[in-house]
Order: sequence, then structure tokens, then C-alpha cells
Amino acid sequence: MSRSYDRRAVWGWALYDWANSVYTTIIVTFIYGIFFKDFIVGDDIIGQSLWTRGVTVTGLVVAVTSPFLGALADRGGIRRPLLMTSTAMCIILTGLLYFAGAGEVMLALTLFVVSNIFYEWCGVFYNSYLPSLAPPDRIGRISGYGWALGYAGGLLLTGIVFVVLVIPETPPFGLDPDTGQHIRLITLLVAAWFAVFSIPMFRWVKEPAAVEPRPAVKEVVSEAREQVVSTFHRIRAGYVDIFRLLIARMFYNDGLVTVFAVGPLFMSDVFDLELEQVLYWGLGVQVAAGFGAFLMGFLDDRLGGKRTVLVTVLGLMVGGIWAVTTTSLTSVYVAGFWVGIFVGPNQAASRSLLGRFVPRAKETEFYGFFAVSGKAIAFAGPFLYGEITRLTGNARYGMATIIVFFVIGGLLLLTVDESRGIAVREAEDAALTH
Repeated sequence: MSRSYDRRAVWGWALYDWANSVYTTIIVTFIYGIFFKDFIVGDDIIGQSLWTRGVTVTGLVVAVTSPFLGALADRGGIRRPLLMTSTAMCIILTGLLYFAGAGEVMLALTLFVVSNIFYEWCGVFYNSYLPSLAPPDRIGRISGYGWALGYAGGLLLTGIVFVVLVIPETPPFGLDPDTGQHIRLITLLVAAWFAVFSIPMFRWVKEPAAVEPRPAVKEVVSEAREQVVSTFHRIRAGYVDIFRLLIARMFYNDGLVTVFAVGPLFMSDVFDLELEQVLYWGLGVQVAAGFGAFLMGFLDDRLGGKRTVLVTVLGLMVGGIWAVTTTSLTSVYVAGFWVGIFVGPNQAASRSLLGRFVPRAKETEFYGFFAVSGKAIAFAGPFLYGEITRLTGNARYGMATIIVFFVIGGLLLLTVDESRGIAVREAEDAALTH
């Protein structure tokens, strides 16, 4: 039987996904990156190179800093202030992108990189609330609620700005297309959306009571640094299933990163699609991902996180093979939707599976390492895609590399023992309460 839980807190937490996902959907993936390349830089090759370098810098910074910030939040009892600060900084810097015009490359790139770093840090602190909000038999569906709302929020705002500001040849409201004002305005809308819909998180979600005394402020930084090193060694030795999950996720998540990073390029190159057609394809994938995250959250609670992730990895492998072998435009659209169905639940079930393993006193720190597992080799898939495509002259061979990442990740995930991981967490939590 499920223990009781605060439904308003759960919805406040899930709405934060609705709030922040518009950033990654619009700024990172679909609209602003293309605007940066085409308008601010004005050169396809240089623009793509600078943008991918910016994304790489983000990944490196997040990978290096996330475990320390997680430990700092846990040891200092400042998870909530850190989440609020990261949220505010991401919102402010996103809004400032409005002021970067044509030729102001370094201004736009710097604002993007720093805002993206703060966005990723938000995820470290935000994700760590999940284990304390969700009872064990509902953690999968609650994680799925968040991912589903995230996809829905990103889809809704993307659809609105696409129809109102991107498609019309003459922008509305007297906006000047010569200065890119209609696209720059989108950054303000993203910032406002993020700001408004993050409020329930901070009003409805309370910080759980500390399970141990907090050190003095002057001791927090040094203890956090020592704790990162200690926890890394303990993960390898004492939390073997967390360690195996994180290693497995490094590979299968890199396949996902590659899908989103180069999927639009693959569709454009192989099937000669225009930008508008690629965006329609992307929006369709978002819809499928949202439905998948919502529906398969229930499967997660019934089958367990490990089995759910394995199902999604298998589905992604099938979708990848389908996409790289089909020659039909209709078929590749369907393959994209098929992949989308498994993308959301893969991410949601990975997050909830870690939540089943994490001791209460180290939630934020362990989710810091979770962030590292998502970034550590995230450059490898896009790099292999580009190099193999360049060497063979065929983007199908480049895209086929994602299948290798899914296979390796799935095989490594088979070594995770979910029951053992839960038992280790329960034993440590029990020891802390006595």
C-alpha cells in the first residue's frame, strides 16, 4: 500500500518541468540555435561550429561542477536557495539574449553558454526532490508526470511562437524583421514562461527536515569538496548498483543526445527537408515523447525502473535501425514518432530508478553525479555522427552509431540489481533515523 503524499507538492514539482523545458526546446534545440547560425553569425559552417562548441563547454562545466554543487547543497542545507538562484540567473540571462543582434556573436554565445549552465544546474537541485516527494510505488509515474508536462509545455510555447512569430512573412505587432526582433522576442517569452510557471515549485514544495546537523557555513565548502571524493569512492564500492546505472546511462543517454543534436540535420540531409518541415517533425516527436513519458510512468511503477529503462532502450534501438534503413519519407516520420514514445519514459524512468537507490541525506549530491552521467561522454555521439558522415559521405552511416550506444548501455544496465539497490538505500536511511 502506498504511503500518503502531498499531491499539491507533487504538482508544484511537476510544473517546474513544464516551466523550464521551454528553454531546452526553444533555445537549445529548435529555434534560437538556427537564429544564431543564420542571423547573428550569418554563416552556416561557422555558426554551427560555434554553437556546438558552446554546447560542449556547457557539458564540460556541468560535468565538473555538478557533484560539488550537489554536495554543497546537502552539507550546507542550501538546496532550495541554490535552485532559486540558478532559476533566476537562467531566466535573466535568457531574457538578455533579446539584446544580441546581428554580428554580436560573442555576446549571444556567452549569454547562451552561461544561461545553459545555470539551466543544467537547476536540474541537479530539482531532480533531487523526487525521492522525498514520491512514495516508492509511485515514483515512476510521478517522474513521468514531470517529463510529460515538460514536453507539453515546450510543445505548447513552441507551437505558439512558431505560428505567431516564425511562420508569418510579415511579423505581427510592428516587429522589425530586419533586426530579427520577432525572433529575439521569443527569448523574452521563454524567460517569462519559466519565471511564472516555476512559482508553484517554490510555493508548494517544502524542504524536507534535515536528518543530521548541518555544519557551520565556513566548513561547508571544504566538507563538500571532501564529500565529493568520498562519495565517488563509496559509489564504486558501497553503491554498486548506482555506479552501474550511472555508467550504463552514460552510453544510452549519449544515444538520446545524438538523436536530438543531429536528428534535424539527418532529416534535412537524407530526405532534403526544408526548415519548416523539420520543425513539424520535431514537434511531432515532442508530442510522442510527452505521451510516452506519461503513460509509461505507470509501467515503471508496475515493472520497476530497470525493466522500464530496458524496454525503452530496446524501443530506441528498433527506432534507430528503422530510421537509418528506410527510404520512405512517411516511414521515417513514423520512425521519429516511435523513437519519441520511448525518449520521455527513458529519461523519466532513469531519474526515478536512481531515486529508488539514493539515501535521503545525499539526494542532491547523487543527482549531481546523475548530471555527470548525462554529460560525461555526451560529445561522443554527435562527434562520431559528424566524422563518419564526413568520411563516408552518407549520413545514414553516421546516424547508425546511435545504435551502438543503445546496445552498450542496455547490456551494462542488465548488470544492475534493482532489489539490491533499494535494500542498500533502505538500510542506510534506517541507520540515519536511529
